[in-house]
Amino acid sequence: MTDLMRTTDELLAGLDHIRKSPANEGTLELVVRRPAVDEREVLDVGVLDVAEGLVGDTWRVRRSTRTEDGSAHPDMQLNIMNARVAALVAGERGRWALAGDQLYVDLDLSEGNLPPGTRLSLGGAVIEVTDQPHRGCDKFSGRFGLDALRFVNSTEGMAVKARGINAKVVSGGTIRPGDKITKL
Repeated sequence: MTDLMRTTDELLAGLDHIRKSPANEGTLELVVRRPAVDEREVLDVGVLDVAEGLVGDTWRVRRSTRTEDGSAHPDMQLNIMNARVAALVAGERGRWALAGDQLYVDLDLSEGNLPPGTRLSLGGAVIEVTDQPHRGCDKFSGRFGLDALRFVNSTEGMAVKARGINAKVVSGGTIRPGDKITKL
């Protein structure tokens, strides 16, 4: 385990800060496109599209075990992670993209605040929270440690949606870090 991997105690100590995330209006902190498996491109400008999700991302060609034919799941176009959680588990901003999400936001992602069906305006786009769960996996553990995986999948972590949420694009548009993300 490296010094970049947080202990369970360090992760639990960050819960109060995560719980203080804005409820109704936050900020898009980072936009990341995944052009290929295990590749990341941090974007200054991203385009959200109803059919493609984040344009240039591989979501559309990724297989899913949650669809009958194994095609990309339409309710998993976008993976969104709380920026405070990303900072806690990954440390410096340059490591956040390793989590594998496309959007990193300073916003309360808990189900109590953003139940499935909630719409969010983001830059020039509108997205909708879906009911598809987003959980930590072996890759997440390999990048951030077993304690981080256990934390995001724990009762406390799941209550704040520490691993994040899934969403789909309802109305396309341009997004940029610094844009407001607002609950509609």
